[in-house]
Amino acid sequence: MTATATATTPIERKVHQTVVRLMQGDLTALEVDAFVHYAKENLELGSGYGTAIQSRGGGAVKKEVEKIGGIRMGEAVMTTAGGMAAKHIIHACGPKFQESDTEGKLRDCMNSALQIARENGLKSVAFPPMGAGFYGVPLALSAQVMIDAIRSAAAAGTPPEVIIICTVDGRDFLAFKNQVGAL
Repeated sequence: MTATATATTPIERKVHQTVVRLMQGDLTALEVDAFVHYAKENLELGSGYGTAIQSRGGGAVKKEVEKIGGIRMGEAVMTTAGGMAAKHIIHACGPKFQESDTEGKLRDCMNSALQIARENGLKSVAFPPMGAGFYGVPLALSAQVMIDAIRSAAAAGTPPEVIIICTVDGRDFLAFKNQVGAL
């Protein structure tokens, strides 16, 4: 087995009644109740996952986000997932490009996404590394805030039964590996 394959072998931990799984793959291809899209305030489906959502989900998702119109920083809304394997998409708006209070805004974004999942009785939700990559949230901060939010929700007995953190590559996976391993 190569170093890359070893580094990205899925990790699973149970936190109270919640299974937390770290894996590498295509978030938009997962069969889950919902996956989270790190959204802009105007909910425009732009590049990255937005492009995948448009091409794989069909027009239904685009119509729904256009009808909603927009959300504020730290908020989340849920739409259908169109033709994708997931049933729903949670669009969560978080900080971008080194805004002030990145950590607090990211925490609000995570809590809103988890709240939407809880309010809708979702059993499985998949997250990307929230804000990391294109939006400039440092990977270490993304990992720390995400795991803290998941841990808090699990301790309160309110999260979905399964929470997946799905990374695109080995670099992102490694940034989350120690955080998930310490759960």
